[in-house]
Amino acid sequence: MGSIFERLAQRVAGWAGRPPAFGLAFLVIIIWALSGPVFHWSDTWQLVINTGTTIVTFLMVFLIQNAQNRDAAALQAKLDEVIRAIDTARNEFIGIEHLSERQLLDIRDRLERECGERDPARHEAIETVIGRR
Repeated sequence: MGSIFERLAQRVAGWAGRPPAFGLAFLVIIIWALSGPVFHWSDTWQLVINTGTTIVTFLMVFLIQNAQNRDAAALQAKLDEVIRAIDTARNEFIGIEHLSERQLLDIRDRLERECGERDPARHEAIETVIGRR
């Protein structure tokens, strides 16, 4: 079941981000709007679009989240390999994505202090790096 879901999620998420998907959604909205006078702008006519968009949105959240989770995991694996491959890199950074938000913020602040920044909240180290270019 998981493999089927992943393949479906990957295909739908890939297709949903393309121009034909937007065109189809736009066409559905146009047809719905043009059908308003036929249905006398009834509550049922409005309910059709509300229900349809809610269902599509609800399902797309799960499909897109699945695709983003896969992309994030792949990116993290690539970054871990880069860290591992560079002799001067600190291998203790491998796997930090599993730490709590507070721990990650502490690491970020420590790194910014190492770059000579007195107040990590001001992010002066970034300005220093940008200024070197």
